[in-house]
Order: sequence, then structure tokens, then C-alpha cells
Amino acid sequence: MQASSRTPRVGTFVGLLAAASFGLSAPLSQRLVANCDPELLAGLLYAGAAVVLMVAGRGRQRHEAPLRRSDLPTLVAIMVFGGVVGPVLLLVGLERVTAVSGSLLLNLEAPFTAVLAVVVFGEHLGARGWLAGAAIVLGSAVLGGGVGQVGGDPWGVVLIAAACAAWAIDNNLTQRLTLKDPIAIVRFKAVGAAAVNLGIAVLLRGSGWPAGWIVAAALALGALSYGASILLDAYALRLLGAAREAALFATAPFAGAIVAIVVLGDPMTVATAVAAALMVGGTVGFLTDRHAHGHTHEPFVHEHRHIHDEHHQHEHAPGAAAGEPHSHRHAHTALTHWHPHTSDVHHRHSH
Repeated sequence: MQASSRTPRVGTFVGLLAAASFGLSAPLSQRLVANCDPELLAGLLYAGAAVVLMVAGRGRQRHEAPLRRSDLPTLVAIMVFGGVVGPVLLLVGLERVTAVSGSLLLNLEAPFTAVLAVVVFGEHLGARGWLAGAAIVLGSAVLGGGVGQVGGDPWGVVLIAAACAAWAIDNNLTQRLTLKDPIAIVRFKAVGAAAVNLGIAVLLRGSGWPAGWIVAAALALGALSYGASILLDAYALRLLGAAREAALFATAPFAGAIVAIVVLGDPMTVATAVAAALMVGGTVGFLTDRHAHGHTHEPFVHEHRHIHDEHHQHEHAPGAAAGEPHSHRHAHTALTHWHPHTSDVHHRHSH
């Protein structure tokens, strides 16, 4: 995965795959949490993810920049917000709303991530992106106002919204590290989240283990909806930036809502339909947002996997590996040009 003219297309495809695999988690977790302590279930989901990520990439040379000790504080924050706080709030919230409502409320992650990416982390979002985010937030407000019609209470909406805010922090922090090895990043997150959640549930709270089929189902769901999804999402964050990745990930709740209605038999009410229409409109607005203009790259030095495209024209030290892609510390010289781009690490410039 490296910057090239294909980056937006590749990033879009990877981001949609991540969203589809995660979209299954809300309706299916809503059934599992009825038979399992939320903290214990979060630990089992991440344990399933950890198994996938421990195997992923083994025996392959990925030529990725390694994680450093200086990355540890960010990694811990990613694990806490994304692997502990977010999942537990979601699972507790899902106990209070229907599966379809919980699925659609996950759309809040997109505008929360985008606002944080722009306001705090210096990304750019155009007028269409801001309108798209507003439509999604309005849809959640409609859904929150009508949640009682389909079973549940407003606190469920608040808890799921708080989970989305935690994942927005996770997304932006992860994006800051994704020039490093994405598998190593998400492996740390999954293993740490599994250990912390299981430790809190079993050792501190004394939660009893659920039936064997619940454990097996949670591990399988975690492998797909958490393990595969967060790995693909890390690559999408690298290629597109957090704001646009959030737009793609906003498609996940619709996959979950379809499963909740078609497979699990949840009702489709007027409030749900109106909210879904607003959220679909917002998601389409995010996905069709295009950004291109003349821009200048300032000189800077960093390390990541790359090929020698127009952003990476540099000399190698004698004896350095010449094959591509590869990873090493390199300097970017000043460059002014025009092309469509996203807010990846090479395109954080003023407008």
C-alpha cells in the first residue's frame, strides 16, 4: 500500500470491505450480549480478532516501517479508546435499543471522526463533506427521537453515540501511525483489548462464562468483524486520511441494518426509514466528495513503505535494497503540482 495515482480507488475498495465486515457486528452482537456480560463479550470479540491478526502477515516480508518505543503512548490510547471504551459502550447501548437502531446509530462515527480530523488533526473537508456529516447527525437525532417506537430508551442512543466518539478518537490516532506496519498496530490493539476486557470482566467483576456456543460465536464474529475489519480499516486510513475513511466506514451500519431487518426480523418504522434516508444521503455525499487543486509539499523527513512515485524521488545510500516497495527513512524535497488527493500524510496542507 503506497501513494500512487490509484490510491483513492484502492483506499475506497479497502475501506468498503472494512465497513462491510464490521457492519455485521452490531445486529449479531445485540443477540449475543443478551446472554453474556458486555465486558466479557468485548474481550471475546477482540480475542477472536487477535487470533486472526497473530496469523496475518506471518512468513511474509511486508517491507513496513517498524513501530518504535516512542509510538507506545499512542498505541495504548488506541487500544483504550478503540478496544475497551468503544466496544463496551456499544454493547451496553445495544442492550437498550433494537438491532436496526443500533446499526444505524453507528453512522455517527463518520461525522465525529471527520470533525476531529479537521479541527484537531489538520485534515481538510469541503462543503459537501460538512453537509453530508450534518445529514448523518440529523438522521441519528430522528432515530433517537423515535427509538421508543421500536423498543429501547434514549440512554441506549447516548451510549452508542459515546461509543462512536471513542472510535472517532481511535480512528484519528490510528491514522497518525499508519505509515508504520498496520498489522503490528492492529495486533497490539486486539491483543491488548482482549486482555484488558477479559481481565476486568473475569478477575475484577467476577463475570461468569457464558455457554460454549456463545463463546464460539463471539470468537468467530470477532475474527471477521473486528480482526479483518480493523486491519483493512488501518490500510484505508493510511491511503485516504481519517475524514474520508470515515465516509466509507459510514456504509457499515447499512449492512448491519439489512441483517437486522431481513435476517433477525427487526421492524422498519417511519422513524427508522426517515433516519436511514438521511444517513444514506449523507454517506453518498461523503463518497462523492472530490478534492483537487494545485498544492505545495513542504520538505520533511519520515519513514514508511513506498515506491518511487512522483512524491518519492530520492537517492538511496550504497547497499540499500533497491526493490520496490520498500521502507526506509527518506527526505521529501519541496514539490508543487496538481492532482486529486485526500488528506493522507503527504497532503496535510493549508487551503
